[in-house]
Amino acid sequence: MCGVDPETSVLYVLQTDVLRALPTLPSHSPHAEGVSNDEFRAAMSRLAGGVVLVTAHDEDAGPRGEDVGMTATAFLSVSIDPPLVLVSVRNGSRMDDLLAEQPLWAVSVLSESQRHVAGRFAMKGRISDRLLFEDIPYKRGPLSGAPLVGGALSTLECRTEQRVEAGDHTLVIARVLGVELPSAEGGPLSYFRGRYRQLG
Repeated sequence: MCGVDPETSVLYVLQTDVLRALPTLPSHSPHAEGVSNDEFRAAMSRLAGGVVLVTAHDEDAGPRGEDVGMTATAFLSVSIDPPLVLVSVRNGSRMDDLLAEQPLWAVSVLSESQRHVAGRFAMKGRISDRLLFEDIPYKRGPLSGAPLVGGALSTLECRTEQRVEAGDHTLVIARVLGVELPSAEGGPLSYFRGRYRQLG
């Protein structure tokens, strides 16, 4: 998932038993009778979701490596003990390819003032993310090596525990290694009916 679109705005609400069952599902199940792609997207666009920036460091991209970012709304908590989260990434996207090799990554929960960050990393067809980070304040996570965006409501550093193919996306389940709460100001950025929005 390189950017936010109706497909990637689907929030997968999963219980543990469902997650265990998913590997047995065919990767390209047919739609239920009478449900088209457009109808499904339209229905799920009515479900508001929080907006996060998923980041990882690609050590193999050049002498100093390259930071990669992806705006996501399909991100959720899976378990408290142990602390597990899940993000859905589009099959074949750069982030999908990177997280298949790099187990360490991070999430910055974006605030309502960071719409420009979400929009920037949702752009399609970009060749490199190197310039996208240039004027965004961030620090490198001590546990993941991934960028943690300044001004985010919270940040989480993660290590992949499991990858589950589900249709045209892959569900990446990860253990949370550490969290920070850098900002208590402002509300969250949300995504509803194809637009970024603020609460209230």
